[in-house]
Amino acid sequence: MKRFLIGLVTVAGLALASSQAWSADKLLNASYDVGRELFVQVNKAFIAKHPGVTVDQSHAGTSAQTRAIAEGLGADVVTFNQVTDIDFLVKKGLISADWQKDFADNASPFYSLPSFLVRAGNPKHIKDWNDLVRADVQVIFPNPKTSGNARYTYLAATAYAKEAFKGDDAKVKEFITKLFNNVPIFDTGGRAATTTFVQREIGDVLITFESETRGIRKEYGDGKFEQVTPSVSLLAEFPVAIVDKVADEHGSRDLAKTYLDFLYTPEGQDIAAENGLRVRDPAVAAKYKAEFPDVRLLTVEDVFGGWDKIQKEHFAAGGLLDQTYGSR
Repeated sequence: MKRFLIGLVTVAGLALASSQAWSADKLLNASYDVGRELFVQVNKAFIAKHPGVTVDQSHAGTSAQTRAIAEGLGADVVTFNQVTDIDFLVKKGLISADWQKDFADNASPFYSLPSFLVRAGNPKHIKDWNDLVRADVQVIFPNPKTSGNARYTYLAATAYAKEAFKGDDAKVKEFITKLFNNVPIFDTGGRAATTTFVQREIGDVLITFESETRGIRKEYGDGKFEQVTPSVSLLAEFPVAIVDKVADEHGSRDLAKTYLDFLYTPEGQDIAAENGLRVRDPAVAAKYKAEFPDVRLLTVEDVFGGWDKIQKEHFAAGGLLDQTYGSR
Protein backbone atom coordinates (compact mmCIF):
# COMPACT_ATOMS: atom_id res chain seq x y z
CA MET A 1 0.00 0.00 0.00
CA LYS A 2 2.95 2.36 0.58
CA ARG A 3 3.42 3.02 -3.15
CA PHE A 4 -0.19 4.15 -3.50
CA LEU A 5 -0.45 6.22 -0.30
CA ILE A 6 2.53 8.33 -1.34
CA GLY A 7 0.48 9.54 -4.29
CA LEU A 8 -2.13 10.98 -1.93
CA VAL A 9 0.52 12.74 0.14
CA THR A 10 2.14 14.43 -2.88
CA VAL A 11 -1.16 15.65 -4.26
CA ALA A 12 -2.05 17.16 -0.89
CA GLY A 13 1.39 18.74 -0.66
CA LEU A 14 1.03 20.24 -4.13
CA ALA A 15 -2.34 21.76 -3.24
CA LEU A 16 -0.74 23.40 -0.20
CA ALA A 17 2.24 24.56 -2.24
CA SER A 18 0.07 26.28 -4.83
CA SER A 19 -1.51 28.41 -2.11
CA GLN A 20 1.80 29.72 -0.78
CA ALA A 21 3.95 32.56 -2.09
CA TRP A 22 6.92 31.52 -4.20
CA SER A 23 10.44 32.35 -3.12
CA ALA A 24 14.03 31.63 -4.04
CA ASP A 25 14.25 28.85 -1.43
CA LYS A 26 11.30 26.86 -2.79
CA LEU A 27 10.92 24.53 -5.78
CA LEU A 28 8.15 22.64 -7.50
CA ASN A 29 9.36 19.56 -9.36
CA ALA A 30 6.91 18.27 -11.99
CA SER A 31 7.77 14.64 -12.52
CA TYR A 32 6.66 11.41 -14.15
CA ASP A 33 3.90 9.29 -12.73
CA VAL A 34 5.86 6.44 -11.11
CA GLY A 35 8.63 8.61 -9.64
CA ARG A 36 6.93 9.28 -6.32
CA GLU A 37 9.03 7.05 -4.07
CA LEU A 38 12.26 8.13 -5.76
CA PHE A 39 11.68 11.83 -5.19
CA VAL A 40 10.44 11.41 -1.64
CA GLN A 41 13.93 10.08 -0.89
CA VAL A 42 15.77 12.53 -3.17
CA ASN A 43 14.02 15.51 -1.61
CA LYS A 44 14.67 14.32 1.93
CA ALA A 45 18.39 13.94 1.21
CA PHE A 46 18.58 17.25 -0.67
CA ILE A 47 16.80 19.23 2.06
CA ALA A 48 19.10 17.70 4.69
CA LYS A 49 21.99 19.34 2.82
CA HIS A 50 20.10 22.60 2.31
CA PRO A 51 18.14 23.40 5.49
CA GLY A 52 15.27 25.82 5.01
CA VAL A 53 14.63 24.74 1.42
CA THR A 54 11.20 23.40 0.40
CA VAL A 55 10.69 21.01 -2.53
CA ASP A 56 7.14 20.16 -3.58
CA GLN A 57 6.18 17.50 -6.08
CA SER A 58 3.66 17.05 -8.86
CA HIS A 59 3.30 13.59 -10.41
CA ALA A 60 1.34 12.54 -13.49
CA GLY A 61 1.91 11.15 -16.96
CA THR A 62 4.55 13.41 -18.46
CA SER A 63 2.43 14.37 -21.47
CA ALA A 64 -0.26 15.52 -19.03
CA GLN A 65 2.40 17.39 -17.05
CA THR A 66 3.59 19.31 -20.10
CA ARG A 67 0.08 20.50 -20.81
CA ALA A 68 -0.39 21.52 -17.16
CA ILE A 69 2.85 23.52 -17.18
CA ALA A 70 1.93 25.16 -20.47
CA GLU A 71 -1.40 26.13 -18.87
CA GLY A 72 0.21 27.65 -15.79
CA LEU A 73 1.47 24.96 -13.38
CA GLY A 74 4.41 26.77 -11.77
CA ALA A 75 7.05 24.04 -11.98
CA ASP A 76 10.61 25.28 -11.53
CA VAL A 77 12.11 22.00 -12.74
CA VAL A 78 10.93 18.96 -14.64
CA THR A 79 12.22 15.43 -14.15
CA PHE A 80 10.58 13.55 -17.01
CA ASN A 81 10.94 10.22 -18.79
CA GLN A 82 10.69 11.40 -22.38
CA VAL A 83 12.63 13.98 -24.37
CA THR A 84 9.64 14.97 -26.51
CA ASP A 85 7.74 16.24 -23.49
CA ILE A 86 10.54 18.68 -22.66
CA ASP A 87 10.76 19.68 -26.32
CA PHE A 88 7.06 20.53 -26.16
CA LEU A 89 7.86 23.05 -23.42
CA VAL A 90 10.73 24.41 -25.53
CA LYS A 91 8.24 25.15 -28.30
CA LYS A 92 6.03 26.91 -25.75
CA GLY A 93 8.92 29.19 -24.81
CA LEU A 94 9.22 27.84 -21.26
CA ILE A 95 12.55 25.97 -21.58
CA SER A 96 15.64 26.99 -23.56
CA ALA A 97 16.36 25.11 -26.79
CA ASP A 98 19.80 23.99 -25.59
CA TRP A 99 18.53 22.44 -22.33
CA GLN A 100 20.40 19.17 -22.92
CA LYS A 101 23.69 21.05 -22.61
CA ASP A 102 22.88 22.27 -19.10
CA PHE A 103 23.64 18.91 -17.46
CA ALA A 104 25.78 15.85 -18.20
CA ASP A 105 24.72 12.86 -20.31
CA ASN A 106 22.31 14.94 -22.40
CA ALA A 107 20.62 16.01 -19.15
CA SER A 108 19.67 12.41 -18.30
CA PRO A 109 21.13 11.47 -14.88
CA PHE A 110 19.71 7.92 -15.00
CA TYR A 111 17.81 5.61 -17.31
CA SER A 112 15.58 2.57 -17.43
CA LEU A 113 13.79 0.31 -19.94
CA PRO A 114 10.37 -1.24 -20.48
CA SER A 115 10.21 -4.49 -18.51
CA PHE A 116 7.56 -7.04 -17.51
CA LEU A 117 5.98 -7.96 -14.19
CA VAL A 118 4.02 -11.23 -14.00
CA ARG A 119 2.18 -13.01 -11.25
CA ALA A 120 3.99 -15.56 -9.05
CA GLY A 121 4.95 -18.70 -10.92
CA ASN A 122 4.47 -16.93 -14.26
CA PRO A 123 1.36 -19.01 -15.03
CA LYS A 124 1.15 -17.79 -18.65
CA HIS A 125 4.87 -18.51 -19.25
CA ILE A 126 5.56 -14.99 -20.50
CA LYS A 127 9.19 -14.58 -21.53
CA ASP A 128 9.36 -12.08 -24.37
CA TRP A 129 7.41 -9.59 -26.48
CA ASN A 130 5.98 -12.28 -28.77
CA ASP A 131 4.12 -13.82 -25.80
CA LEU A 132 2.17 -10.60 -25.31
CA VAL A 133 0.14 -10.98 -28.51
CA ARG A 134 -1.21 -14.44 -27.66
CA ALA A 135 -4.99 -14.65 -27.41
CA ASP A 136 -4.82 -15.95 -23.82
CA VAL A 137 -2.74 -13.05 -22.44
CA GLN A 138 -4.08 -9.78 -21.02
CA VAL A 139 -1.54 -6.97 -20.98
CA ILE A 140 -1.60 -3.90 -18.75
CA PHE A 141 0.11 -0.62 -19.63
CA PRO A 142 -1.17 2.98 -19.66
CA ASN A 143 -2.43 5.11 -22.50
CA PRO A 144 0.40 6.18 -24.84
CA LYS A 145 -1.54 9.39 -25.50
CA THR A 146 -1.00 10.56 -21.91
CA SER A 147 1.96 8.54 -20.58
CA GLY A 148 5.62 8.70 -21.55
CA ASN A 149 5.97 5.34 -19.83
CA ALA A 150 3.48 3.82 -22.29
CA ARG A 151 5.09 5.50 -25.26
CA TYR A 152 8.30 3.68 -24.45
CA THR A 153 6.32 0.42 -24.25
CA TYR A 154 4.85 1.12 -27.68
CA LEU A 155 8.27 1.98 -29.12
CA ALA A 156 10.03 -1.00 -27.50
CA ALA A 157 7.40 -3.40 -28.83
CA THR A 158 7.68 -1.79 -32.27
CA ALA A 159 11.48 -2.10 -32.19
CA TYR A 160 11.16 -5.80 -31.32
CA ALA A 161 8.66 -6.34 -34.14
CA LYS A 162 10.86 -4.50 -36.65
CA GLU A 163 13.64 -6.99 -35.92
CA ALA A 164 11.38 -10.03 -35.75
CA PHE A 165 9.66 -9.25 -39.06
CA LYS A 166 12.76 -7.84 -40.78
CA GLY A 167 11.23 -4.42 -41.28
CA ASP A 168 7.95 -5.61 -42.83
CA ASP A 169 5.76 -2.63 -41.91
CA ALA A 170 2.46 -4.48 -42.42
CA LYS A 171 3.51 -7.27 -40.05
CA VAL A 172 4.85 -4.76 -37.52
CA LYS A 173 1.53 -2.90 -37.53
CA GLU A 174 -0.38 -6.18 -37.17
CA PHE A 175 1.81 -7.14 -34.20
CA ILE A 176 1.27 -3.83 -32.42
CA THR A 177 -2.47 -3.93 -33.14
CA LYS A 178 -2.68 -7.39 -31.53
CA LEU A 179 -0.76 -6.09 -28.52
CA PHE A 180 -3.10 -3.11 -28.11
CA ASN A 181 -6.15 -5.36 -28.50
CA ASN A 182 -4.89 -7.42 -25.54
CA VAL A 183 -5.04 -4.38 -23.23
CA PRO A 184 -8.40 -4.40 -21.39
CA ILE A 185 -7.95 -0.97 -19.76
CA PHE A 186 -5.84 2.02 -20.79
CA ASP A 187 -5.14 4.02 -17.63
CA THR A 188 -3.87 7.59 -17.95
CA GLY A 189 -0.52 7.01 -16.20
CA GLY A 190 1.96 4.39 -15.08
CA ARG A 191 0.94 4.36 -11.41
CA ALA A 192 -2.75 3.89 -12.31
CA ALA A 193 -1.74 0.94 -14.50
CA THR A 194 0.21 -0.52 -11.57
CA THR A 195 -2.89 -0.17 -9.39
CA THR A 196 -4.96 -1.96 -12.03
CA PHE A 197 -2.52 -4.87 -12.14
CA VAL A 198 -1.51 -5.10 -8.47
CA GLN A 199 -4.59 -4.06 -6.51
CA ARG A 200 -7.42 -4.74 -8.91
CA GLU A 201 -5.68 -7.94 -10.08
CA ILE A 202 -6.51 -7.37 -13.73
CA GLY A 203 -4.21 -8.74 -16.42
CA ASP A 204 -1.47 -11.34 -16.75
CA VAL A 205 1.48 -9.00 -17.28
CA LEU A 206 2.26 -5.37 -16.48
CA ILE A 207 4.63 -3.51 -18.80
CA THR A 208 6.30 -0.56 -17.14
CA PHE A 209 9.74 0.81 -16.41
CA GLU A 210 12.14 -1.68 -14.86
CA SER A 211 12.41 0.63 -11.85
CA GLU A 212 8.68 0.18 -11.19
CA THR A 213 8.74 -3.61 -11.63
CA ARG A 214 11.68 -3.79 -9.23
CA GLY A 215 9.90 -1.59 -6.69
CA ILE A 216 6.70 -3.67 -6.76
CA ARG A 217 8.58 -6.93 -6.46
CA LYS A 218 10.67 -5.52 -3.60
CA GLU A 219 7.56 -4.40 -1.75
CA TYR A 220 5.43 -7.51 -2.27
CA GLY A 221 8.11 -10.21 -2.64
CA ASP A 222 8.55 -13.10 -5.07
CA GLY A 223 5.55 -14.83 -3.49
CA LYS A 224 3.23 -12.51 -5.40
CA PHE A 225 5.08 -11.15 -8.44
CA GLU A 226 8.10 -11.92 -10.61
CA GLN A 227 10.13 -9.69 -12.91
CA VAL A 228 10.71 -10.76 -16.49
CA THR A 229 13.35 -9.00 -18.57
CA PRO A 230 12.68 -9.37 -22.31
CA SER A 231 15.43 -10.34 -24.74
CA VAL A 232 15.55 -6.82 -26.11
CA SER A 233 14.20 -3.49 -24.91
CA LEU A 234 14.56 0.22 -25.52
CA LEU A 235 16.81 2.64 -23.67
CA ALA A 236 14.52 5.01 -21.75
CA GLU A 237 16.40 8.14 -20.74
CA PHE A 238 15.01 10.26 -17.92
CA PRO A 239 15.72 13.87 -18.94
CA VAL A 240 15.72 16.79 -16.52
CA ALA A 241 15.51 20.52 -17.13
CA ILE A 242 15.05 23.89 -15.49
CA VAL A 243 11.79 25.52 -16.58
CA ASP A 244 13.59 28.76 -17.39
CA LYS A 245 10.60 31.08 -17.62
CA VAL A 246 9.16 29.90 -14.30
CA ALA A 247 12.48 29.74 -12.43
CA ASP A 248 13.31 33.27 -13.50
CA GLU A 249 9.91 34.51 -12.37
CA HIS A 250 10.29 32.77 -9.01
CA GLY A 251 13.94 33.74 -8.54
CA SER A 252 14.72 30.06 -8.04
CA ARG A 253 17.19 29.39 -10.88
CA ASP A 254 20.25 28.82 -8.66
CA LEU A 255 18.35 26.45 -6.39
CA ALA A 256 16.84 24.66 -9.38
CA LYS A 257 20.30 24.01 -10.82
CA THR A 258 21.67 22.87 -7.46
CA TYR A 259 18.73 20.49 -7.11
CA LEU A 260 19.19 18.88 -10.52
CA ASP A 261 22.97 18.73 -10.01
CA PHE A 262 22.29 16.70 -6.86
CA LEU A 263 20.85 13.90 -9.01
CA TYR A 264 24.34 13.42 -10.50
CA THR A 265 26.18 13.23 -7.17
CA PRO A 266 27.16 9.82 -5.74
CA GLU A 267 24.42 10.22 -3.12
CA GLY A 268 21.79 11.11 -5.71
CA GLN A 269 22.91 8.26 -7.97
CA ASP A 270 22.81 5.83 -5.06
CA ILE A 271 19.22 6.83 -4.27
CA ALA A 272 18.28 6.34 -7.93
CA ALA A 273 19.90 2.89 -8.05
CA GLU A 274 18.16 1.89 -4.81
CA ASN A 275 14.92 2.78 -6.58
CA GLY A 276 15.65 0.50 -9.50
CA LEU A 277 17.09 3.00 -11.98
CA ARG A 278 20.26 2.36 -13.93
CA VAL A 279 22.73 5.15 -13.22
CA ARG A 280 25.60 6.97 -14.94
CA ASP A 281 28.18 7.12 -12.13
CA PRO A 282 30.57 4.19 -12.82
CA ALA A 283 31.28 3.45 -9.15
CA VAL A 284 27.60 3.44 -8.18
CA ALA A 285 26.67 1.39 -11.26
CA ALA A 286 29.33 -1.20 -10.34
CA LYS A 287 27.96 -1.37 -6.78
CA TYR A 288 24.52 -2.39 -8.06
CA LYS A 289 25.57 -4.35 -11.16
CA ALA A 290 24.38 -7.72 -9.84
CA GLU A 291 20.87 -6.37 -9.32
CA PHE A 292 20.29 -5.44 -12.96
CA PRO A 293 19.90 -8.23 -15.53
CA ASP A 294 21.81 -7.97 -18.79
CA VAL A 295 19.58 -6.87 -21.66
CA ARG A 296 20.24 -5.78 -25.20
CA LEU A 297 19.16 -2.15 -25.30
CA LEU A 298 18.22 -0.45 -28.55
CA THR A 299 18.03 3.33 -28.91
CA VAL A 300 15.45 5.59 -30.51
CA GLU A 301 18.20 6.99 -32.75
CA ASP A 302 19.26 3.59 -34.11
CA VAL A 303 15.75 2.16 -34.58
CA PHE A 304 13.62 5.18 -35.38
CA GLY A 305 16.01 7.94 -36.47
CA GLY A 306 15.60 10.11 -33.37
CA TRP A 307 12.83 11.84 -31.46
CA ASP A 308 11.95 14.40 -34.13
CA LYS A 309 11.24 11.62 -36.62
CA ILE A 310 9.32 9.62 -34.00
CA GLN A 311 7.17 12.63 -33.21
CA LYS A 312 6.28 13.18 -36.86
CA GLU A 313 5.76 9.55 -37.86
CA HIS A 314 4.34 8.00 -34.69
CA PHE A 315 2.96 10.56 -32.25
CA ALA A 316 1.62 13.37 -34.45
CA ALA A 317 -2.13 13.50 -35.10
CA GLY A 318 -2.99 10.77 -37.59
CA GLY A 319 0.41 9.11 -37.14
CA LEU A 320 1.19 5.43 -36.65
CA LEU A 321 0.17 5.48 -32.98
CA ASP A 322 -3.23 6.95 -33.87
CA GLN A 323 -3.67 4.36 -36.60
CA THR A 324 -2.89 1.51 -34.22
CA TYR A 325 -4.64 2.90 -31.15
CA GLY A 326 -7.76 3.69 -33.15
CA SER A 327 -7.96 0.11 -34.43
CA ARG A 328 -8.46 -1.49 -31.01
